[in-house]
This record gives sequence, C-alpha cells and structure tokens, in this order.
Amino acid sequence: MTRKHAINDAEAHVVTSHGSDFFGEDRHTLKSLTSLAGYAEGCLLYDERGPVVLLLSNPGEGGTMTPGQAAEVAVLLLKLARHRFVRAKESAVAHALAEAATRAAESGEPWEWRIEAA
Repeated sequence: MTRKHAINDAEAHVVTSHGSDFFGEDRHTLKSLTSLAGYAEGCLLYDERGPVVLLLSNPGEGGTMTPGQAAEVAVLLLKLARHRFVRAKESAVAHALAEAATRAAESGEPWEWRIEAA
C-alpha cells in the first residue's frame, strides 16, 4: 500500500510587492508562473506578449518595474486571466499578479518581486 506523503519538499516562490496579504505581498510558486507563461504564449497576441512571457518564464533573482511598466503588464495579465482557454488555477494567479501590478501603478511606486527558496 502506498500513501502520498503529507510533507512535501519546499518549492521556490516568487514574492511580489503590493499584494493582498497583511504584509502587502503575494506568493506564487515558480511552477505556477511557468505554467502561466505557456498560456500567455498561446492566448496573447504575438506583438503584446513579449514582456509578460519573459517575466513569467524567467523572473531571475528578483527585479523592479516602473509604475508605467507595471500598468502595461497589469493590463496584459488581466487579459490573460479573463481568456476562456486559461484554467481556473492559472487564471487566479494571473488575476492576483494583475491586481498587485495595478496597485503599484496607481500608487506611483515600483512593482518589485524576489525569489524565496522556502
């Protein structure tokens, strides 16, 4: 008899600023962002998907976007979240990222993200 273990290995997460938790941050696994990048390649127009796919597929060790860039990316992420071919789980991640980017753009602050190993 095999059982699935309750304790899993720690996964790397992307932590974004201007999130919806108490500390103003959101956490998303790198696996979910990579999956979302695949949807972005298929669901967004070729001309507009460049910055979103690059951000989702390779977030690096962290980074910062200006409020103007965050506003542009937020529109694309929201468009991706509302696309009919995107699954609900990935749509929720895209919507949360879009909300965080919109909050950063509206407050005139840079939108930041970083990688945390556990």
